[in-house]
Amino acid sequence: MKTKLVLGTILTAAALTVVAAKKASPAISGDYLEVRSCDVYTGSCFANAEMGLAGREGMMVWKVDQGSWQGTSLDGLSVIVVVRTDDILGDMHYQPRHGKAVLIVDQKANARQKQALANFARTMTGQLTAEVVETKTAPISVTVGGCSQGGCATVKAADLVTISTRCLGGKDHICGNEEKFYPPLTAVSTVAPVYTEVAAYRGTGLDLTWQLSGTRGAFLGTFAQ
Repeated sequence: MKTKLVLGTILTAAALTVVAAKKASPAISGDYLEVRSCDVYTGSCFANAEMGLAGREGMMVWKVDQGSWQGTSLDGLSVIVVVRTDDILGDMHYQPRHGKAVLIVDQKANARQKQALANFARTMTGQLTAEVVETKTAPISVTVGGCSQGGCATVKAADLVTISTRCLGGKDHICGNEEKFYPPLTAVSTVAPVYTEVAAYRGTGLDLTWQLSGTRGAFLGTFAQ
């Protein structure tokens, strides 16, 4: 009888371990890039000088390596969110009172995948995409490399979005007390600040187009949900 009880306990524990392992596995994962129109890796003196003057615009890029959303496989597809709010993004003491967002979904996706990509992006960004003014379709190219390759990431979405970043170096430390002053705008698994060589949005919908260069205003990392 005792042997049966012990065996039953072992089997139950093993079953729970398998269930826990399955729950721990992410449904979807890949690379994440975020660019903002203000420095995110900076000292407080520089950040305070930008308050009210910069940081209202941002772009978030997800490149899915593997996984599904809403039961739809999104392997190898990408989605971009471009936002503009009425004040600086990312201030822990401030939530944007009003903003607009444009979604750009991968041209390679079929109709069901496009819907899933849009829902995924809106879920990951919450209030930032409460007002989506346009959803566009474009060929999206995302290349992510390491610092040893001299450049961290490049993104191209037709004539709408262009992004190029590189890893931060010693010459990018100006005041000596830089830190990740702002958190990323969405949930990430890993993230590191990187240098924005160029970031441009030339589309419609936000009543503004922009091109940025030479800022410490980007994050590069991974996501898993």
